Amino acid sequence: MDANYEEQNLFEKVKAIYMNRAMHIASTEKKLHALLEKASLKWQELSQNPTFAQVKFQVEVFIRMIRSHLNKKYTGLSNRSLGLLALGLFYFALPTDLIPDFIPFIGYVDDITVLLAIFKSLQSDIARFLDWERDQQA
Repeated sequence: MDANYEEQNLFEKVKAIYMNRAMHIASTEKKLHALLEKASLKWQELSQNPTFAQVKFQVEVFIRMIRSHLNKKYTGLSNRSLGLLALGLFYFALPTDLIPDFIPFIGYVDDITVLLAIFKSLQSDIARFLDWERDQQA
């Protein structure tokens, strides 16, 4: 079976399971703040883990996008995009997901796959955010 197909299939399964919860979180500022805090703490723990090297950029962009949205600095996120960002961070922050994180070697494979799939599906939103971010620094 094609790896791309498997990645897409896993993403669709996870999306179906977790999307309602993520949209509920994304619709409530307080819950979105709590998710951002939980994901940021987990990222502090795992950012130096070589397993996460391939998604370092993605996780950090997701966190910055939601933080900028919550601070009302960046207003370019649609509800769909915010929901998918929340889904990615929710799944990442959840210790018991499809493949529990404590399982050696493969415990984070699903987290990484979900993060990469969401990043891929939000490429244009992310590009706009990164352009906006660069403009803010100029």
